[in-house]
Amino acid sequence: MALYVEGLTKGVANGGMAQFQEMMRQQLESSMHDELEKLLDTTTGAEREVSKKDFEGFKNLFHRFLQVKGPSVEWIKIQRPPEDSIQPYDKIAARGLPDNVANSLNKLVVVKLNGGLGTSMGCKGPKSLISVRNENTFLDLTVQQIEHLNKTYNTDVPLVLMNSFNTDEDTKKILQKYTHHRVKIHTFNQSRYPRVNKESLLPVSTNLSMNGQNAEGWYPPGHGDIYASFYNSGLLDQLIEQGKEYIFVSNIDNLGATVDLHILHHLVSQPNGKRCEFVMEVTDKTRADVKGGTLIQYEGKLRLLEIAQVPKTHVDEFKSVSKFKIFNTNNLWISLPAIKRLQEQNAMDMEIIVNPKTLDGGQNVIQLETAVGAAIKCFDNALGINVPRSRFLPVKTTSDLLLVMSNLYSLEAGSLTMSPKREFPTTPHVKLGSSFTKVQEYLIRFESIPDMLELDHLTVSGDVTFGKNVSLKGTVIIIANHGDRIDIPAGSMLENKIVSGNLRILDH
Repeated sequence: MALYVEGLTKGVANGGMAQFQEMMRQQLESSMHDELEKLLDTTTGAEREVSKKDFEGFKNLFHRFLQVKGPSVEWIKIQRPPEDSIQPYDKIAARGLPDNVANSLNKLVVVKLNGGLGTSMGCKGPKSLISVRNENTFLDLTVQQIEHLNKTYNTDVPLVLMNSFNTDEDTKKILQKYTHHRVKIHTFNQSRYPRVNKESLLPVSTNLSMNGQNAEGWYPPGHGDIYASFYNSGLLDQLIEQGKEYIFVSNIDNLGATVDLHILHHLVSQPNGKRCEFVMEVTDKTRADVKGGTLIQYEGKLRLLEIAQVPKTHVDEFKSVSKFKIFNTNNLWISLPAIKRLQEQNAMDMEIIVNPKTLDGGQNVIQLETAVGAAIKCFDNALGINVPRSRFLPVKTTSDLLLVMSNLYSLEAGSLTMSPKREFPTTPHVKLGSSFTKVQEYLIRFESIPDMLELDHLTVSGDVTFGKNVSLKGTVIIIANHGDRIDIPAGSMLENKIVSGNLRILDH
């Protein structure tokens, strides 16, 4: 956008430059408003009303996008957060739990971000419906966890799913199977925003339908949209009326994000004037997490710094494990009344993420997004809690899936815990090649999941299959060259081995 305005301002006398740029911005904004009105005129009734609400949010985002001048942070102003602004989890847990845990739980709502599809793992439909363990999907495990809490403490913790237009229909169909579970499940939809042509900065869609090519013209605007869409759905007010005070928000594919009673107790036991309105769970960075957002102190406020905001000259510094020691797990605890207040004051300020995309026809577009954690700076008495790594167990790839399906973890009441038989608390580093990318292909290649209790590192590349009851220990590297195939026979034990070439039978 800066380049767009720059191109138009060549030759304009310096004195009138700012004035001219402002005029151009107003013109772009006016054109956008006209186009959005035309889109609204292509439908009627309830769909028009929903889209009208969505477009109000988009106009606000687009207006802010046009105002942005340069980077959203000045590197020189970045400071390390004060000691007391990021508390170690052990300190929170050391306070113990009250006699009546139910009182705290009855103030809680669990919210799962459920807008994503399983396409990156070769699956159709919502990612939350992929089987991850003993035929249980992400959604099954979530329901089991909350039901276990409600039965154990005789409470009423509801589950709220933030769906997107990509996942809503399929998710609602599947929810019928939980009718007799002791969990109330609510859903609301993320907004639907128009993708914008990179050159003209106008919507690429010609009407509001999701059919054919037009479907490519829309996107769900990142999880930062939770605040506005939750508020607009009416569900936020409904939950506040029921006496709910906090939401625990996490990605549905993070299997480590279970309700933590110690963090919840810490929140609800604060004196009123010092109420913490926002907790971000962070954990120690390893070399695998160098791109993760981190917490900084900026202009006197705790703030989330994402890699997209970092000037190119400082990216290596941002990735440094020694300078920025922690990263955001996206497990967040947020005050419901505070969300309501900030929404009504129009004070929710999140940095805009400009995400460039190329459509199937080759057209370059941008989508404007925000991240839920970026709002931390808007809330009072915000806090980071440095939690154990076990609370961050995302399943983004089949390599992650292999870990959670293995005997490294045991499953109880929907929660995965590291097996006590593993001597080290760290998870092995697993890297499966492109032959394993899609879930269906991955499942065919393992007759059963190997024993990985003593594994440190596994790399598999090429056409490789595993027989039943294979055991992997230490560092194992298996590479089948192009045109070759390696079958690891049933019952094999590989310890600190490199296997390459073309093996159908392995003597040991």
